[in-house]
This record gives sequence, structure tokens and C-alpha cells, in this order.
Amino acid sequence: MNLTFSKGLKHGIPIALGYLSVSFGFGIMAVRAGLSVLAAVGISITNVTSAGQAAGVGIIAAGGTLIEMILTQFIINLRYSLMGLSLSQKLDESFTTPQRMLIAFGITDEIFAVSSSQEGKINTKYMYGLILISVLGWVMGTFLGASAGRILPEALTNAMGLVLYGMFIAICIPPAKKDRGVLFAVLIAALCSVLFYYVFTFISSGFSIIICAVAASALCAWLFPIKEEEEEA
Repeated sequence: MNLTFSKGLKHGIPIALGYLSVSFGFGIMAVRAGLSVLAAVGISITNVTSAGQAAGVGIIAAGGTLIEMILTQFIINLRYSLMGLSLSQKLDESFTTPQRMLIAFGITDEIFAVSSSQEGKINTKYMYGLILISVLGWVMGTFLGASAGRILPEALTNAMGLVLYGMFIAICIPPAKKDRGVLFAVLIAALCSVLFYYVFTFISSGFSIIICAVAASALCAWLFPIKEEEEEA
């Protein structure tokens, strides 16, 4: 299969368009938390992770510590290391170690899904095109959202700020409908989050996210373990 830079760009256009709308919501969220437009764009350029960035801005706004930030980002973005390991089996022999590191930086859920679905091995040109257009969409959306957040009325920015949360709901619902374990994990995480927000208010937002994520995943791993034959399949 002839995977060129232009084909990577073509395959990345739908991802970029989706990122444009979602990161618009992040940009609004960032400026509402007190960050500048430049800071919001800088976060998107250096992170490229919706859930991680949303959680990070929340920690910044709450005056959290660096330890909270590090642990939160580690837990939320740990899945990318697994995606990287899986995707490494699809890369052809032309990839050098620095190129693999660069590609690893650009891995997102959508980029992983598109690149993994390609037949045969994938080359550097294709991955560069796929990642470049997708990241541009993410950064551009952040810039537009952050800029709009500075000039639009508060009522409108509050409404548009829900875009990011809408994306999280859209991600959770389809797998939750198919798998009881996923549904239970979502419900447990939501319940824990409510408890920390209204009851255990002395615990900072950063550590609340960490505890909710670890508690929900650990409990579901115990109650809904993946059977060995399912793993092999």
C-alpha cells in the first residue's frame, strides 16, 4: 500500500476538523481559568491530549501542586504508552529512534486508530502527514477558542465551554453501552467525583482526579476481569 505524506494529510483532515471544534472548547476553558491565549496555545502544542489538558487547567486554576499535576497527567495519559507499543509493530524499518520518539509525541486516540487500520507497514511520510494536519487542527482550534473567550459574552462562552465535556460523554457512551465493565467504571468515577466535590472538599481537585481514576479502574479490574481467552482473541 502506497502511504505517502499527502495521503497522511488526507486521512488526517477529518481528525483535524474534529479537533478544531473540541479544542475550541478547551481554549475557552483555558482563558476562563485565567490563562492567556499564548499559554493556552502553548499547552496544546506541547501536550496534544484533551483529557490531560482539561484536567491540567483545572489543577492550575485550583492552585494545585506540581506533584498533583505530574501524577494526574501520568495516570490520564498512560494509555498512550500502550498505544505506542502497539503501533511500533506497524512501523517499517525506515524509522530511526528519534523519529519513533517524534511519532510517539503525536499519538492520540484518533491518530492511533487511523494509522493502525492501514494495511501492512506504515512509513515516516505517512505518519508525519497524519500527525501534522491533526495537531494543526488542535492548535488552531485552541487559538480560536481562547481568542473568542476574550471577546465573546460570558453567557455564550459558558455555553460553548461545554463542547469539551460533550466530547468526553460521546467517547464514554458507545463503549459503555457494549460493556458492563466500562459502564460501571464510568458510574463509579462519576460517583467518586461527586463525593469529592460536595463531601471531601478538603482534597484538592488534582488528587481527586487521581483517586477517582485509580479507584474506578481498580474496582472494575477486580469485578470485571478480562478472561484469558478474550485477551488471546
